[in-house]
Amino acid sequence: MVIDCHVHVCAFTPAHGKTSAYLLSTIPFRFMRWRLGLRGINEQTEVDLEQLLVSLIRGTPRIDRIVVLAFDAVYDRESGAMAAAKTHLYVTNNYPMDLCRRYPAMMLFGASVHPYRKDAVAELERCIAAGAVLLKWLPIVQDFDPADERCYPIYEVLAHHQVPLLAHTGWEKSLPNLNRSVADPMLLEPALKRGVTVIAAHCGTRSAPGETDFFPSWERLAREYEHFYGDTAALNLPTRCYAYRKLLNDYLLRSKLIHGSDWPIMPLPPLRVGATGLIESMFDANWLRRDVLIKQRLGFGDDYWLRAEKVLRLNA
Repeated sequence: MVIDCHVHVCAFTPAHGKTSAYLLSTIPFRFMRWRLGLRGINEQTEVDLEQLLVSLIRGTPRIDRIVVLAFDAVYDRESGAMAAAKTHLYVTNNYPMDLCRRYPAMMLFGASVHPYRKDAVAELERCIAAGAVLLKWLPIVQDFDPADERCYPIYEVLAHHQVPLLAHTGWEKSLPNLNRSVADPMLLEPALKRGVTVIAAHCGTRSAPGETDFFPSWERLAREYEHFYGDTAALNLPTRCYAYRKLLNDYLLRSKLIHGSDWPIMPLPPLRVGATGLIESMFDANWLRRDVLIKQRLGFGDDYWLRAEKVLRLNA
């Protein structure tokens, strides 16, 4: 079974979360809404996005199922209360949970639980009981340190249930950064030492020229820990695709890669796919399928495409 482990949805109604007015006004979000044909900011917008995603999955034969991700709000470290003013994107766990109930043959539930919230452990246990196949974090946006001891109870739960952690590493441009000091994959080492399987999203790559490159940190952990991986989400962007040179030519690093698209981020083919690959992919309006086509052109084999099923323990 081929799984895309990194697919986002947005919430446009209070029942499902929040997408702030500021975020909706940014150029990346305005472009994505225009390109995806989304109008309005209401319940119908959510329905339209859901139907679009279903049609894209059906139009991507190489992909069997996607992990649709919740995205927890920002929480205060001391009080454990939600910091609404700092929260620009919030997708409740109940929303993707419900999507997965309605589309069980297509979607898998990716939970998101901020480690500083008062009920963090209880909420994570609830999500795992509801079928969560991973926990999603984006520390530089959600404003917490993965090496903080407040995260340790979360790691104990993940290790006990053998549920992987999918944590963003490196920089980020689509969402406002609240804490740029926590981009380094090395901050995930406490999770690894406690037996958690970690998937470092984006392999620590840069999101723009001039940023610190944390790919060497990702490489170090990939060589040192058997249960440390990286996903290929958004690697088909001009600012991140530089990592392919090392990833595709090193057998060990290549064996640590898991398929992820980061939809609805638009994939752009790197020059190394050749002229035919450029033409073939650029004219494909289905971004899930375009991401697959690019990676097929890059030479990823069956071991890569099937690795998510093994790491997420879907065959257990």
